Amino acid sequence: MTLRVVIVDDEALARTRLRSLLADCTAPGAVVVGEAANAADAVQIIMHQRVDLVLSDIHMPGADGLKLAQTLRSLPNVLALVFVTAFAEHAVQAFELEAQDYLTKPVRLERLQAALQKAERYLQTNKGLEADLTNDFLVIQERGRTERVPLAEVLYFKAELKYITVRTAAHSYVLEGALNDLESRYGDRFLRIHRNALVARHAVRALQKHHDSEEGDGWAVRLDRLDEPLFVSRRQLSSVRALLASA
Repeated sequence: MTLRVVIVDDEALARTRLRSLLADCTAPGAVVVGEAANAADAVQIIMHQRVDLVLSDIHMPGADGLKLAQTLRSLPNVLALVFVTAFAEHAVQAFELEAQDYLTKPVRLERLQAALQKAERYLQTNKGLEADLTNDFLVIQERGRTERVPLAEVLYFKAELKYITVRTAAHSYVLEGALNDLESRYGDRFLRIHRNALVARHAVRALQKHHDSEEGDGWAVRLDRLDEPLFVSRRQLSSVRALLASA
């Protein structure tokens, strides 16, 4: 595939160098569809055309690259993010924000090519997920086989490390991806009850007092056809109560 790229850097020379390096990349190739000197301009570009990959500096006037990453996570479209910076100390935070790679300046062609390949793999997985979700199915690859799981059968999504547990009444599956992406696409079907969990609205049956070994005393929801209670954060408690009151 050819990746549609936006370069975000407040230094024009840095943008020019990246553009030149991208022109030499193959498998996947890349075409620059926009440049921005700050995060706000980058978001405007992304909102008005199809973008596959954002190559962003971190230290910029106004909202920095890390703030840009947080904004990108809230957008409904699937895109990859690679940081390109002169500073190495933000790498851990960058990966916590689900960046696909972290390059330090000056960037070498072979290192940039490897980052594009990571972005391509991420997009193939998540854009495939995006396409199949619109058809009310999840495509899950597990233990060498591929399964199509009807979205109507999913009772909850729970984020655990880099993976998401997809739970139906009969099975548990493991899916790569971000919980925020699922929430942004299917917030009408699934309700956020905790920073790490979404539950099917139609499956919520009760709210009860609960003690969790990590969270302490609080509340949990009971779902149809499952014995497992799911802890509800204080922030989301009112949303759960409102859902039950409207049922």
